[in-house]
Amino acid sequence: MAAIALVAGLLSWGPEPTEPPRAPTADEVDRLAAVRVTNYRDGRAGLRATVGDGGARTEVVGWVDWADPLVYLDVGGPGAGPARGLVQARPELVAVRPDPAAVLTPAPPPLVPPADGWRIRELPDRPPLADLLDLLLVLAADRPDPAAPLRSGAVRWVGRDTVGRTPVDVFELPAGTPAPPAGTPTATSVPGPPARTGTRYWVDRDARLHRLTARLPGRLPVTVELDRAQRPPLRPVDALGGRPGLPRDLTWEEADRLSRLPARTRDLGSVALHLTVPTGTGANLRGAGWLDWGDQVAYLATTDLDAPGTRTLAHYQRSRVARSQLPAGDTDPAARPPLPPPRSLVWQQTGTGTGVVDRLVAAALRTGRPPAERGRATWLRRDSTGNRQVDVIELRTTQATLRYWIDRAGLLRRLELRVPVGAWAQLDLVQAPVPRLPPPPAPPPAADAARPAPSTAPPR
Repeated sequence: MAAIALVAGLLSWGPEPTEPPRAPTADEVDRLAAVRVTNYRDGRAGLRATVGDGGARTEVVGWVDWADPLVYLDVGGPGAGPARGLVQARPELVAVRPDPAAVLTPAPPPLVPPADGWRIRELPDRPPLADLLDLLLVLAADRPDPAAPLRSGAVRWVGRDTVGRTPVDVFELPAGTPAPPAGTPTATSVPGPPARTGTRYWVDRDARLHRLTARLPGRLPVTVELDRAQRPPLRPVDALGGRPGLPRDLTWEEADRLSRLPARTRDLGSVALHLTVPTGTGANLRGAGWLDWGDQVAYLATTDLDAPGTRTLAHYQRSRVARSQLPAGDTDPAARPPLPPPRSLVWQQTGTGTGVVDRLVAAALRTGRPPAERGRATWLRRDSTGNRQVDVIELRTTQATLRYWIDRAGLLRRLELRVPVGAWAQLDLVQAPVPRLPPPPAPPPAADAARPAPSTAPPR
């Protein structure tokens, strides 16, 4: 969203001026023009922010990494509602870990975020938190803002102040100040800087922003305090791609292990599966099952965390899949499917589709065969899963972007698929006893096709 839609109007509160407001000097204009590029070059800062006031206010504590870009917050306050808990956000992508039982006052979130409980979310109806995240992410750019609009007379120096022990100048940038030309690049690919839409900036001698106040859409007041000394490295959760690492070409040893992956998986034979899948339709799926590379079969159950009343069963055999549904009851969303596949259900058999789960399972089955298409392989980082050290290798083809988590023995421990919304789906492969995976019942004969199918809807 353009920054001009993020912030509108001015707060009436401000520091007592030490002299009457005036036009900024040439040096002050240069500092204002450099604020966003300074944020981008500094990379990270701690933050505290309040949106709204009184019993409707939302409070956050955390960090922003403008270079990545990533915002990581603990959300609280009496007005937080269902947003209470942990939040990580990139441009156009938000992961939440709700905690309705959390105390009202937020605290700095853990630097190593919890591994479970995260969901990819679209924040509906533009709650204050969504507008705050957008505001934080557009506070950086990879080049200075044009200085000409700042000399137009609309921008005012309004006083001097101190934030912590740092002397600052306070500038007022009223609504209606011209924005930079369309298409001006920003670090977050969100057009337009917020410094043109009616805020007050507390800026030090080195063009570092320490505080801003403004009003978000709906006339909600917002105050953001930045702690420039708090600059820890941030770790995105797995759904947002995990730690960024330092991408490079594969070594000979790493390339050899990747090339031997089909033979190693065939030797292993079969594994248990655990799925964590955000989809492009807003669903967050959890599931489990088994995979047999020898017979090219996978059988699993998935549940949408936001619609937990129904489980979807899927039985894959080569390029075909049979699906059915059954009431979930109190079943754990990550529970494995029933064996044998229930004959009482109606099973629909089709070709493997293009959904995230189908593509992820198909990619896992293909690891037992030589690749049909060789893509660009990049080593991303070392990581761990299930107490195993792994190399994370990203493979880009014309069909998909996949990440292979391969341990030192050459075994695949996790497979990740980038989904259309920019998030990552995970399929964990665990060495465990795997039962025989019989096919589901065949569909009814054509003569019975006109008969009504038994209902698989969950009981009321």
